[in-house]
Parts: sequence; structure tokens; C-alpha cells
Amino acid sequence: MHKNILLPVITLLLFSPQLMAAGTNADNWMDLTQHTVGYASLVIFVVAYAFVMAEEFLNLRKSKPVILAAGIIWAIIAYVYATNGMTDITEAAVRHNLLEYAELMLFLLVAMTYINAMEERKVFDALRYWLIAKAFSFRQLFWVTGALAFLISPIADNLTTALLMCAVVMAVGGDNTRFISLSCINIVVAANAGGAFSPFGDITTLMVWQKGVVEFQTFFALFVPSVINYVVPAFIIQFYIPKEKPQEINELEHMKRGAKRIIFLFLVTICLAVSYHSFLHLPPVVGMFTGLSLLQFLGYYLKKTHNKDKVAYDPVRADHRVSDMVQPSEGQDDRKGDVIPFDIFNKVSRAEWDTLFFFYGVVLCVGGLGFIGYLGMVSDLMYNQWGATTANIAIGFLSAIIDNIPVMFAVLSMNPDMSQGQWLLVTLTAGVGGSLLSIGSAAGVALMGMAKGNYTFFGHLKWTPVIALGYIASIAAHMWLNANYF
Repeated sequence: MHKNILLPVITLLLFSPQLMAAGTNADNWMDLTQHTVGYASLVIFVVAYAFVMAEEFLNLRKSKPVILAAGIIWAIIAYVYATNGMTDITEAAVRHNLLEYAELMLFLLVAMTYINAMEERKVFDALRYWLIAKAFSFRQLFWVTGALAFLISPIADNLTTALLMCAVVMAVGGDNTRFISLSCINIVVAANAGGAFSPFGDITTLMVWQKGVVEFQTFFALFVPSVINYVVPAFIIQFYIPKEKPQEINELEHMKRGAKRIIFLFLVTICLAVSYHSFLHLPPVVGMFTGLSLLQFLGYYLKKTHNKDKVAYDPVRADHRVSDMVQPSEGQDDRKGDVIPFDIFNKVSRAEWDTLFFFYGVVLCVGGLGFIGYLGMVSDLMYNQWGATTANIAIGFLSAIIDNIPVMFAVLSMNPDMSQGQWLLVTLTAGVGGSLLSIGSAAGVALMGMAKGNYTFFGHLKWTPVIALGYIASIAAHMWLNANYF
């Protein structure tokens, strides 16, 4: 039914960006769209992305096929240009793509390091156990976990947020499959919606902000549409949540020493990134790394004073709980032991390197396919013939099928002449469109693995029409509330 629409839209994913680096003369560029190299590059990327989409079944890291595809695509492009004596052009184009990747990769690396540091300091565990101990009803927990997913994802990433809330749902849900399944759907929608109105909430919004297309404060115009995107399906789904209460669990987890200071420094780092970009006109990554240095100094202090983490057991205090920094050795009481010092480089090493390398492969693959020459025809089809609104709404549906990172990278690279309202629209649709299917976002894929058997592709698909209502309502709200941006 939608073949005529999907085919050119899928083409958009494949053929984006920077046709030439700055300073490249268009007269020297070669149109390879009808060349064997062009067709071969298409096939290579499609096969690589098929492996990416089958990651859950093959247990093959998604970065591996796209990195290989990127190397092959640029090798065959460079060979053609080299035989025509134009090696400088391809070299400049690759360097341009590498620069864009480096800025985003280093930015994400700092953010991931902070998230890992907070995780190691038990910040998320403390929140999880606090929620469990509150003894909410299933319906209350449905709303609480969804609301927290919406509120946390603009600061942390939507994947970490979704996993945290899913852990709460799994802990209290027990064998209540219906509650777990519906709550996971709600968490995915909420996390993706929350990330859509913040430059830090999703890689796609970060890309838009770093590109300078939308200013930092302008993203918050999407707050109300994002709320609507989450609330509309949640309001309908809540009526299918069991009314009973889960079994009460009295557990408590304490944050480790320095946890609150790390949270504070993370907020300071975000402020630095915004300030460097908005006031000093420097790349946001410079501000992020300045903030990382603050975390390094705090890590140095925690490491030098780690003996303070060792807590002596007091049998008089029944509510006493020893710091989780204490690691018992064989034959020791579990309340005594040696403290493992805080190590900042350990937090860096625990970053999502597969995601960062996947991003490299995507940027280079899409950059190579765009350099071949498909950009003009796709841009003309979508943004001149369809119109910006139709094209941007279609991009949201596409992001439910294929990862939104290459989709947004393609749009940014084509750089169509659009109003600020249209840029906000594509930011919204690319961010929340992935909620339509469980495979449409990193949060959905991760929760399928974590809540295996309880949250499934077809279980999510059953509620896609309801989620689509929120998707349509959020677009309508944006076009009405933010009409002055169009």
C-alpha cells in the first residue's frame, strides 16, 4: 500500500550528505549515480544494514558490518577518483565527514562517562529501590515510571533511562506479564518523547543542535508536543493495567560517596557546553571536555580519600548498611572489606563503544553514498515535490523501521531550505517516530532483551495505532502552538 512512498524515503536514508567538502569545485566532482560503483555501494550498505537490523537474532554487534561497509564504499569511490587523478577531492570529503563524527563522538563519550560514573556511584540503583519501597499500585507505577522516563531522558540518554525504569517494572511486576508489557511500551514512548525536546536527550537532537540549525533554547518549543506524544497513548493504555497492588518489597540502596557531587558536575558540564556554543561560538564538545576535567579532579579526590568509604559495622544500629564500595573477600563478613578506589578511566572504558563505532560507520557510509551523487534527486523529490511537511512526517515513520541516526544525518547533510518550524518538526518526528515499533529505537530494542518474553515486537505492534495517535497529535500541537516558527 505504501510502496510508492517508502521506496524514495528509504532512498533518503541511503543517500545523504556532504557531496563535497568545503572548497571543492563542483566541476571536478563525478556523478557516479549511474556507475557500477554507485550500484555496488548501495548493495554493500543495504546488506550491512540488514545485519544491523538482525543484531538481536545474530548476536553480532551492529558496529561491525557498517564499519566494514564504510571502508569498502570509500575504497571503491577513491579508486575511481584516483584513476582520474582527483585524489584530493575524496580525501577532503572523508576528512570533512571525520570532523563531523569526531565532534559528536567526543561529546557523547563525555556524556557516557558521566552516566557510567553515576551508575557506579549507585545513583540509579538508589532511585530504583526508592521507587520499589514506595509500594505504588500497578497503575500508579505505570504513570510514575513513564513520567520519570520522560523527565530523566532529556538529561541522561533515553536508553539508560528506559533500562532503569524497566528494572523497576521487572522488580515489582513479578509474573504479571500484562503489566510488564504495557509498562515497557509506556517507558519506550516516554523516553523517546522526553529526549525529543532536549539537545542532550537523543543523538539526533544533539546532531541538530551541533549543526547550528536550531538554537539551544528553541528546542524547548517542542516540550508540549512531546508531552502530548507521551500522554495520549499512556492515557488510553492505563485502562488495561491491572488494578491490584504488587507485593510489597522493603529494600533500600544507598548512593556512594561523591554521587551528589557527580550529579552536580554533570549539570555544570551541560551548562558549560551550552555556554561555549551560545556565547563563545565554540563547538559544544569543548565545554563538555572542560566539564570532564572537573570529574577527573573529583575522581582524583575520591581516589586519594577512598579510605573514608570503609565503614565499620555497628551492631547496635539495626538500620545500618555498609557502603557498597566494600567488597568482601573470602571468609570476611559482607560488611567489611577493601574499598575499590574511584577510577575515572574505568568509567571511560565502559562507554557504549559499539554505539560510538556504529555511529562512525553510519556517518562514513551515508557520507560516501551522498558523495556518489544521490543527494540532489532525493532532496528534490522529498522537499520540492512532496513538500517539507509531508517529507518530515514521513521521516518519522521511517525512523520506526530504521535507526533515526542515519535518517537525521541524511536530512542535515541535504540541508534543505526550511523554516525553523520545519526543522523543529523533523527533530520531533525523528525522535518520537521510533516509538511506533519496538525496533524503532535503542530503548525498545534494549527492553526487548531485558524483559524477554514479557515485552515483544508483536506485543508492541498491537498498540502501534494508539501510539500513532500520540504521534499525530504531537505534530498537530507543534504546528498549532509553534506556528510563529513556520
